Amino acid sequence: MLPDQRRAKILDFAERNGFASLQQLVEATEASESTIRRDLEVLDRSGHIRRTRGGIAYSGESLTTFEDRTTRALPQKQRIGRAIAEMVQPGESILLDGGTTTFEVARHLMNTPLQIVTNSLPIAQLLINAPNIELILIGGYLYPKTGVALGPIAVDALSTIRVQRLIMSVGGITEEGMFNSNTLLVEAEQRMLETAEEVIVVVDSGKFGRNALAKVCDLNRPDRIIVDNGINEHWRNVMSTTGVGLTIVE
Repeated sequence: MLPDQRRAKILDFAERNGFASLQQLVEATEASESTIRRDLEVLDRSGHIRRTRGGIAYSGESLTTFEDRTTRALPQKQRIGRAIAEMVQPGESILLDGGTTTFEVARHLMNTPLQIVTNSLPIAQLLINAPNIELILIGGYLYPKTGVALGPIAVDALSTIRVQRLIMSVGGITEEGMFNSNTLLVEAEQRMLETAEEVIVVVDSGKFGRNALAKVCDLNRPDRIIVDNGINEHWRNVMSTTGVGLTIVE
């Protein structure tokens, strides 16, 4: 079992039960105590769990189902989707990573003639019958509850792709950079960054100031960030110093 698969299983167990003992996690993953302890150190630093006497308590949100997450900040995500639709021109090649914000972007692009590449099964299912979309689905290990393809197969496939725009989401943004909660996801996203002429990050304002497990890129790596108008003055000022275009949707 890959480390990220094992940690996903630990998080899933803790999320379903609220608490998990070290012995329960050893039995659930069939890993050694020392391996589980190292995993718990990583997950504790990410904020997904809290170490307690004898085990862990779940404190994160990263493994809630895709369907559950689609309703969070939905109006903001819909406005971001509309803003992207106004930027994209017919005939472009677009790479969409997995996530509920990029899912709303895909929904707003359905009627535009485009070539769309994605590693997201929910996005592919949304677009599969869209008559104007030429759809390319990247395969790989499907991450639990999200339907996003990750791992070596996905990374190898992405190395052959060249697109005009990458539209991606992140789990957190701090002054140190942009982050996501899964190292396999970050590995795929870092490869995605190499494929595109223009990189656009779409994110709801609640992600600013939030950290996550693994760094995707520096704060100044994207060409543009599109965010709802809940972004505060501090972060507007921070982004103004990076050289990254900031589009705030009303």
